[in-house]
Amino acid sequence: MSVIEQAVVGQPAGHLLDAAVTADLVVIGRRTPSSRATPFRIGHIAHAVLHHCPARVTVVPHD
Repeated sequence: MSVIEQAVVGQPAGHLLDAAVTADLVVIGRRTPSSRATPFRIGHIAHAVLHHCPARVTVVPHD
């Protein structure tokens, strides 16, 4: 398996979905919430990719 990094300009969800056509796995980061926020909330980009991606998706929390 190989990892491909790209820097692109435009809509992030669209670029991720385009790249996912040939991918086995798409990894998306999300910020960890503050103590007052809902702990399992994801952003609009992760939401779009989870619903429309043809490949497997992993959402990884980060600070």
